[in-house]
Amino acid sequence: MRTRWIAAAALLIAAFAAGRLWADQPHMRAALDHLRAAHRELDQALNDKGGHRVKAMALVSDAIAEVEKGAVYDRRH
Repeated sequence: MRTRWIAAAALLIAAFAAGRLWADQPHMRAALDHLRAAHRELDQALNDKGGHRVKAMALVSDAIAEVEKGAVYDRRH
Protein backbone atom coordinates (compact mmCIF):
# COMPACT_ATOMS: atom_id res chain seq x y z
CA MET A 1 0.00 0.00 0.00
CA ARG A 2 2.81 2.40 0.84
CA THR A 3 4.49 1.70 -2.51
CA ARG A 4 1.32 2.69 -4.35
CA TRP A 5 1.11 5.93 -2.38
CA ILE A 6 4.74 6.76 -3.18
CA ALA A 7 4.19 5.96 -6.86
CA ALA A 8 1.07 8.14 -6.97
CA ALA A 9 2.88 11.01 -5.27
CA ALA A 10 5.80 10.72 -7.69
CA LEU A 11 3.39 10.77 -10.63
CA LEU A 12 1.68 13.91 -9.33
CA ILE A 13 5.00 15.65 -8.79
CA ALA A 14 6.18 14.72 -12.29
CA ALA A 15 2.91 15.95 -13.81
CA PHE A 16 3.20 19.23 -11.92
CA ALA A 17 6.81 19.71 -13.05
CA ALA A 18 5.90 18.92 -16.66
CA GLY A 19 3.05 21.41 -16.52
CA ARG A 20 5.38 24.14 -15.26
CA LEU A 21 7.94 23.29 -17.92
CA TRP A 22 5.45 23.90 -20.72
CA ALA A 23 3.26 26.59 -19.15
CA ASP A 24 5.16 29.49 -20.65
CA GLN A 25 6.05 27.75 -23.94
CA PRO A 26 2.77 27.23 -25.80
CA HIS A 27 4.38 27.10 -29.25
CA MET A 28 6.95 24.52 -28.21
CA ARG A 29 4.17 22.47 -26.61
CA ALA A 30 2.06 22.70 -29.77
CA ALA A 31 5.02 21.68 -31.92
CA LEU A 32 5.67 18.71 -29.67
CA ASP A 33 2.02 17.64 -29.84
CA HIS A 34 2.08 17.86 -33.66
CA LEU A 35 5.32 15.93 -33.91
CA ARG A 36 3.99 13.16 -31.69
CA ALA A 37 0.82 12.99 -33.79
CA ALA A 38 2.93 12.80 -36.95
CA HIS A 39 4.97 9.97 -35.47
CA ARG A 40 1.79 8.03 -34.62
CA GLU A 41 0.46 8.52 -38.16
CA LEU A 42 3.71 7.35 -39.72
CA ASP A 43 3.72 4.33 -37.42
CA GLN A 44 0.24 3.36 -38.59
CA ALA A 45 0.99 3.85 -42.30
CA LEU A 46 1.00 0.73 -44.41
CA ASN A 47 4.10 -0.61 -46.09
CA ASP A 48 7.61 0.75 -45.78
CA LYS A 49 7.51 3.18 -48.73
CA GLY A 50 11.02 2.20 -49.84
CA GLY A 51 12.49 2.90 -46.41
CA HIS A 52 11.27 6.51 -46.40
CA ARG A 53 8.58 5.92 -43.75
CA VAL A 54 11.10 4.46 -41.33
CA LYS A 55 13.57 7.27 -42.01
CA ALA A 56 10.81 9.86 -41.52
CA MET A 57 9.90 8.25 -38.20
CA ALA A 58 13.53 8.48 -37.08
CA LEU A 59 13.74 12.13 -38.10
CA VAL A 60 10.50 12.95 -36.29
CA SER A 61 11.82 11.17 -33.19
CA ASP A 62 14.95 13.31 -33.40
CA ALA A 63 12.81 16.44 -33.76
CA ILE A 64 10.77 15.46 -30.69
CA ALA A 65 13.96 15.05 -28.68
CA GLU A 66 15.27 18.44 -29.86
CA VAL A 67 12.03 20.24 -28.93
CA GLU A 68 12.13 18.65 -25.48
CA LYS A 69 15.79 19.66 -25.03
CA GLY A 70 15.02 23.18 -26.23
CA ALA A 71 12.23 23.58 -23.71
CA VAL A 72 14.47 22.39 -20.88
CA TYR A 73 17.28 24.70 -22.03
CA ASP A 74 14.92 27.68 -22.11
CA ARG A 75 13.78 27.00 -18.55
CA ARG A 76 17.39 26.91 -17.31
CA HIS A 77 18.72 29.99 -19.11
